Amino acid sequence: MVASFISENIAEIRERISLSSKKSNRKPKDVKLMGVSKYHTLEMMVAASDFIDIIGENRVQDAQKKFSNWPRENETPWHLIGHLQRNKVRKAIKIFNLIESVDTLDLAEAIDRAAIEFAIPKYPIFIEINMSGEDTKIGIQPGKAEELLEGILEKCSRISIEGLMTIAPNVTNLSSIRKSFEGLRERRNLFRSRLGLELPELSMGMSGDYEIAIEEGSTIVRLGTAIFTQREN
Repeated sequence: MVASFISENIAEIRERISLSSKKSNRKPKDVKLMGVSKYHTLEMMVAASDFIDIIGENRVQDAQKKFSNWPRENETPWHLIGHLQRNKVRKAIKIFNLIESVDTLDLAEAIDRAAIEFAIPKYPIFIEINMSGEDTKIGIQPGKAEELLEGILEKCSRISIEGLMTIAPNVTNLSSIRKSFEGLRERRNLFRSRLGLELPELSMGMSGDYEIAIEEGSTIVRLGTAIFTQREN
């Protein structure tokens, strides 16, 4: 049964979240669990939604198909975590409660215009920062992030910057992975002091590294494989 193995996976994940939280003197309830659906079925997403805090999608077009059949009584929030093209902003705003992957002022301004059009007082976003240094990953470079934040604060009255997001480098070196998460947390603290932003959320950590991310201050972990893969007995 679909719901059975998903709930078992999530129970184990919750236990690991609890252990990692205790290592860093944090409360497990302060870490939200996102289920990243990608190519998984609507049935699996609905089953997972009883046990997770957020639904995550990488692509607007995939989300549209699922969202149109999503049970209206299910109020699990949806986050967009993949790259967003400006011409898909209006569609994204209609589906997602929050966009985590903002990395240019042009994109932020497009979201701001859509928020005005749809009479949204404040649309929440995260800024995606490329802490890995890998050219294959999207996200603004760390050294340019403060300028982007300043631009959004100046030009986008309908946007609320709620946090930062990053993807760890694709390496087996755990110290490099930890360094990228630590770096995002330090950036957050810097922006708090310089710009007066609260930035309560740090979205970092995926199926292979979420425990390290939690130890470094993550408030949202984005898991797909760990939730939706059925293990062999």
